[in-house]
Formats: sequence, C-alpha cells, structure tokens
Amino acid sequence: MAATTSEESAEGAPPRSTKKKKLILLSLPLMLAGIGAGLWFSGILPDMLGRGGEHSGAEPALPTPRVPVFVAMPDITANLNAPGRRAFIRLKSQMEVASAQDAVALQVAMPRLVDLFTTYLREIRPEELRGSAGTHRLREELIARANIAASPARVIDVLFTEILVQ
Repeated sequence: MAATTSEESAEGAPPRSTKKKKLILLSLPLMLAGIGAGLWFSGILPDMLGRGGEHSGAEPALPTPRVPVFVAMPDITANLNAPGRRAFIRLKSQMEVASAQDAVALQVAMPRLVDLFTTYLREIRPEELRGSAGTHRLREELIARANIAASPARVIDVLFTEILVQ
C-alpha cells in the first residue's frame, strides 16, 4: 500500500521541479531582453555591431560648412497702398544665395528684382507690415519673387538691414 500512496500523490499534483523549470523558461527571455537593452543603451552593442556613431574607431566625414554668399540690394523707396494718406516704405536688404554662381546670376537679374520688389511694395498696406508676422510675410514674398526673377539661381534668404514705414 505504501507504493500506491506514493503513486497517487505523484499523479495528483505535479512535482515541484517542473514548476521551477516553467518559471525559469518563462523568465529567461525577459532576462535576455533586459540584458540586450542594457547593452544597447550603454553603447556596447552598437560598437560590437559596427554602428557606433562617435564611439567607433573610424572618424566620420564631417560635411564642409557652407560659406554664405550675400548680394547687396539697392535701397528701395516706394509708396504704400494707403488711400487718403501718404505712406511710404524705405527698404535696405541683402540676399543670401546658395553659391557664387548664383550671386553672379542675381547681379545680372538685379533690374528685374528691383522692379518686382517695388511693384509688390506698392500694393502693400501699412497695416500688413506691422509686427514680426508682417516682416516674416514680407520676407517670404520677396524670396519667392527673387527666386522667380533670378531662376535658375536660388535665393536662400532676404536679410533686412533697414525697414522704415512712414
């Protein structure tokens, strides 16, 4: 009978060693993921895989800094669109272009640029130039017109030296 009771207890409840095995098998992937994440974020794993940014032995090639090229625009004075009163704008600016070749193309197109800028400025109301938002809109419009007039040259930015609205 003693053999029967030990067999019944073996069949009724699983032994403790299988529970421990299941626990180890379930916790093993979690431990490996934690170790992998630790190695990745510490920078050891990217170095081992050859993806180690500033930690790698080879120096990455740094892009050469672009030297800005500026072209001075002639001073522009224009009447503003202000019915019933006299209002004008005096604008001094410089254009930033992508390269020296673009600067040459911009100089060649300078009469066309001055004409486009003056025509645009004559249509603006003084209220449209108030605040930084007005200056930003003016800059964006002048860049768009400069890129059209000096095509294929590319104007990157318009820098205002002086804006006087009276």
